[in-house]
Amino acid sequence: MRAMVLMRTVSLEETDTPLELVDLPRPEPGPGEVLIEVSACGVCHTELDEIEGRLPPPALPVVPGHEVVGRVVMQGWGTSLYKNGDRVGVGWIHSSSCDRSENLSPRFRATGRDVNGGYAEFMTVPEAFATPIPEHFSDAQAAPLLCAGAVGYRALKLTQIENGQPLGLTGFGGSGHLVLQLSRHLYPETAVYVFARDADARTFAVDLGAVWAGETTERAPEALQAIIDTTPVWKPVVEALANLRPGGRLVINAIRKEDVDKEELLRLSYHEHLWMEREIKTVANITHFDIGEFLPIAAEIPIEPTVETYPLEEANRALIELWRGPVRGAKVLLIRS
Repeated sequence: MRAMVLMRTVSLEETDTPLELVDLPRPEPGPGEVLIEVSACGVCHTELDEIEGRLPPPALPVVPGHEVVGRVVMQGWGTSLYKNGDRVGVGWIHSSSCDRSENLSPRFRATGRDVNGGYAEFMTVPEAFATPIPEHFSDAQAAPLLCAGAVGYRALKLTQIENGQPLGLTGFGGSGHLVLQLSRHLYPETAVYVFARDADARTFAVDLGAVWAGETTERAPEALQAIIDTTPVWKPVVEALANLRPGGRLVINAIRKEDVDKEELLRLSYHEHLWMEREIKTVANITHFDIGEFLPIAAEIPIEPTVETYPLEEANRALIELWRGPVRGAKVLLIRS
């Protein structure tokens, strides 16, 4: 089978071809697993963290990719949930304790990092960690919902916001444009404010229903009850805290933060940023329960993901464009058209 493989961690300042196109044997499903013929796989910032060593795979080479959509083509011994032809999705958690704390379990294994992922024509996964895809979505539309969308859903739950309380989103890429649509559905009286460094992203946010969009360093027209940070850097964190009202909460959904602007943390002031019972909460991965809850809601709204597609062999181009930024919506590899 064809696969794009990470052979070694490398700085993207040094190469624009971090992955190699290779032929690998088709995997066989083990007990409790299903074999998926992959049709689409989203391109996530986490792949950049893996490539550059901020989230290094425990062993190399490895096939990246954890926003996987495909069809079941074979079942391992002891499986019963899916039959051949069923369309399923696989997210970041490939296997774990299979309870509500699976994202915190020491048994947690990540798709595309600890095991081979979706930048390939086939992959295996325990059947419990595969999720049915609603008919409303095409393969390409469904792919970013499995991480960017579902992590936005988890982050929105963690804000503990109530309908009518003002919400902020800082960073407006693959996740931000999905959580904005979700929040407008779940909290129709909530005003959503967006902070983004790119002018096109700010325009995009207003087009999708944000009441205001400004630079990362700007102050919203009103203090916010909660803000979701979807960026890979520190500056938006500090700026977001200054936009919270007393008792407000910042939810950070990044798995890793880059060190390029770590000095921004030196600006953190207890009185300005943290006092008055302001809180910081982090999202530690997303569970398959989150995905299973989120996808039917996304289909009901329906959320309309904005996607740009690439053939599998152009995965490097998609990754480099994501690294250089900014992006509008999400990038998706089409493995099978």
